[in-house]
Amino acid sequence: MDHRPWTKKTHLIFNLMEYFILYAPVASAIFVLTLITSLVAFYNDRIYGNFMLHPYSVSRGERVYTLITSGLIHRDWSHLLFNMVSYYFFAFKLEFLMGHWQFALLYVASLILSDMPSVIKHKDHFGYHSLGASGAISAVVFGYIMFDPTASMYLMFIPIGIPAIIFGILYLCYCYYASRYSHDAINHDAHLFGAICGILITVLLVHNIVPSFIEQLQQFHL
Repeated sequence: MDHRPWTKKTHLIFNLMEYFILYAPVASAIFVLTLITSLVAFYNDRIYGNFMLHPYSVSRGERVYTLITSGLIHRDWSHLLFNMVSYYFFAFKLEFLMGHWQFALLYVASLILSDMPSVIKHKDHFGYHSLGASGAISAVVFGYIMFDPTASMYLMFIPIGIPAIIFGILYLCYCYYASRYSHDAINHDAHLFGAICGILITVLLVHNIVPSFIEQLQQFHL
């Protein structure tokens, strides 16, 4: 029996694991942790309920930990898949570009800060809950845009690449509109403020990111 195809696959897997561990250990740890906790919460109602963000409680100094734990669980498989695919395409590259502790700070800070508008907005709504890592992942996407604003970004069912900076502007406009007028139970405030946090924290942590960003835009041609 020829084991060479299996050997090649094994080497490829180990090479990928080595790359992620060496160059993006923080992003790798967050990725694995989020997958595990989300999957466990799917089948454990107690964890699911305890981990969800509850603005009513947080605004009164209770269950403050849910500002973080709510980002470790997801509503369903589609919610988890969408967020993890988005995370996969940007997080590992962003950590390599900005540094390990810088990426960790951006992710955790954005996870917390992106939920604060919801805490304020729903502080008197006892029945309101929120979950998911969307705010932090928006921060990751926009942090990456600061490094490579002309990169092509692809959306489902649209085969043409959209320049990252244009995608970012359209995304922010959509989030702002949806946070004001949408009633679809999705926390658009977290998406919007996560994106803003990603931009601001990247600017604060990475030296010369703004001049580099402007220079790339000046050289960019549609």
